[in-house]
Amino acid sequence: MPFGNTHNQMKMKFTSEQEYPDLSKHNNHMAKVLTQTMYERLRSKQTPSGFTLDDVIQTGVDNPVCSVDSADHSEGFAQLQLKRLSAEDEFPDLSQHNNHMAKFLTLDMYTRLREKATPNGVTIDGVIQTGVDNPGHPFIMTVGCVAGDEETYEVFKELLDPVIEDRHGGYKPTDKHKTDLNPANLKGGDDLDPNYVLSSRVRTGRSVRGFCLPPHCSRGERRAVEKLSIKALDSLSGDLKGKYYALKNMTDAEQQQLIDDHFLFDKPVSPLLLASGMARDWPDARGIWHNDNKTFLVWVNEEDHLRVISMQKGGNMKEVFERFCTGLTKIESLFKEKGHAFMWNEHLGYVLTCPSNLGTGLRAGVHVKLPNMSKHAKFEEVLKKLRLQKRGTGGVDTAAVGGVFDISNADRLGFSEVALVQMVVDGVKLLVEMEKKLEQGQSIDSLIPAQK
Repeated sequence: MPFGNTHNQMKMKFTSEQEYPDLSKHNNHMAKVLTQTMYERLRSKQTPSGFTLDDVIQTGVDNPVCSVDSADHSEGFAQLQLKRLSAEDEFPDLSQHNNHMAKFLTLDMYTRLREKATPNGVTIDGVIQTGVDNPGHPFIMTVGCVAGDEETYEVFKELLDPVIEDRHGGYKPTDKHKTDLNPANLKGGDDLDPNYVLSSRVRTGRSVRGFCLPPHCSRGERRAVEKLSIKALDSLSGDLKGKYYALKNMTDAEQQQLIDDHFLFDKPVSPLLLASGMARDWPDARGIWHNDNKTFLVWVNEEDHLRVISMQKGGNMKEVFERFCTGLTKIESLFKEKGHAFMWNEHLGYVLTCPSNLGTGLRAGVHVKLPNMSKHAKFEEVLKKLRLQKRGTGGVDTAAVGGVFDISNADRLGFSEVALVQMVVDGVKLLVEMEKKLEQGQSIDSLIPAQK
């Protein structure tokens, strides 16, 4: 989808050298003839409908080698699609869809919103495309929309406010989000039984103000985010001191080590991410940073500008959270020193690409052995009352192996970071207590909690 006139003008803030794609590994006709000099001449031009050179070449940038022999299909150029039809003609067929966007988007709303765009050129069609292309999920009601920049949540609030309220348990447009990154406010967390809790982890995302988000950013913006991130992360010291690994420059040995450590993230294969445009120009300006102890990790330019992760073996969630808060606060201050704050407001908290991650963006989880509790008839009920969710240890859609589950907080928005980690700590302690009772053949009815 073309970025549109306003985004093309915004991209001109970056030089042609900063925006020029890396075509060194490419084998298509476009890459054969496009030079940086040519790119510099053509990048300022656009058709009356806003179609730019970057729109024309994007398919060839994202697909270095075409498996189709026909020249008609391997030229590396996109086809121009003019949109001059009515809203009724353009309105997507959502009749078979099961996601939050499809639940609220009507033809009347679409008619109003398609006339709007953010200052960076994000349109309603760009916001909803992932939900149009991905009707639903058999187990989880997906969100069905993403933000292209910080302004998306304001310009398209007619759609996004009800989506956020529905996704986040009634969080209203007038509600104020709570932020608390003081680990001293966490009660306990250092006493989870390591015979049951195998590992602990806390992660979140952050977006750098002044840049478009991954579904909509240009190459120059993405590279600028990476450059800022490397400078900030290189300034960390002590237990947080570490090294950055750019995906495109990684050696085979480095790649294998990151795979062995379960740190490496690869090009997205999820249709939800691909339809959002997050995989454009892969792996350009993407990378991984981790500290020397391999307990603090930052992904750069994946689904969000930054994904910050603190983790370690065992059940000391308090230690994991302390490192998380210390590192995250330090990174934010380093970005501010460079003149770039993180996206945040008092209503949405920290602003991220997917509406599901607004607020804290925080997911605190443990891998915990619950072979008996997981078979109990009230397992799902207990999790719901504790405001927790379960996954297999391989992530979403994976099955548990050996009765080991990934248990984490279900909420993101409307609760502080401390409150969410506290829910996990208290909830996991109770689940482990229930597991021990069941091992001994005892009833757990007296331990069933009230709704949190």
